[in-house]
Amino acid sequence: MTDGMLRVGRLAELTGLTVRTLHHYDELGLVRPSHRTAAGYRLYDDSDVERLYRVIALRHLGLPLDRIAEVLEDTSSLESTLRAHDRLLAEQISALQSVRARIGASLSGVRSTSSSDLLDVIREVTTMDETMAKYFDADQMGELARRRETVGDERIAQVENRWPSLMAEVDAAMAEGVDPSSPRAVALAVEWMGLLEEFHGNDPGLKESLYQVAHDNAELQADETAQPMFAGPTTEQMEFVGAAYEHRS
Repeated sequence: MTDGMLRVGRLAELTGLTVRTLHHYDELGLVRPSHRTAAGYRLYDDSDVERLYRVIALRHLGLPLDRIAEVLEDTSSLESTLRAHDRLLAEQISALQSVRARIGASLSGVRSTSSSDLLDVIREVTTMDETMAKYFDADQMGELARRRETVGDERIAQVENRWPSLMAEVDAAMAEGVDPSSPRAVALAVEWMGLLEEFHGNDPGLKESLYQVAHDNAELQADETAQPMFAGPTTEQMEFVGAAYEHRS
């Protein structure tokens, strides 16, 4: 770092991006370092880090690089980019909650958002991008974006707020020994599956990918030495709901 600025190698290290990616962004004019050393090394200041965040956020929203170049010419504020990113993160299952919480904190004081805050977000988003890419391909991510527009932010928020209490109700039914064929269990299962359908829209590929995410996360939750991807349903919950759903009318 030179006078508070970051060299390209250090910026790559802090964000989880590669030096080649940062060079590519420079060549495309997406994120050009504002300064260089006497020897010609790239130096990135706070404004460059903010611009890099915008590029990463827009990539996460599914925009191609040429489209991002156009969007960056807009005078939209950092706040609007953060809000758009926040809406997408809200849809991508609770595995993204740690990133969303950091963005929410930034939104509470956009003017005081520091480059170090954005560096942390970029690293987390980059890591999560890699996780999501394991389960959802580019077409599926595009479909998720379209479903976000169809469902709307208000309904997305309602579904998000319902999941914790619904899982708690399933836990309570299991603890009480409720029969999966009972009306109470079936009603819980029907609501559970209905909320999932709002996510995958009955798209076979999305449905399979979503269930694989849930399955893998449940296995991580059962392993005390592992770090789950998100606070989602356990294997026991999914088995109970699956059994109950078979008894729907």
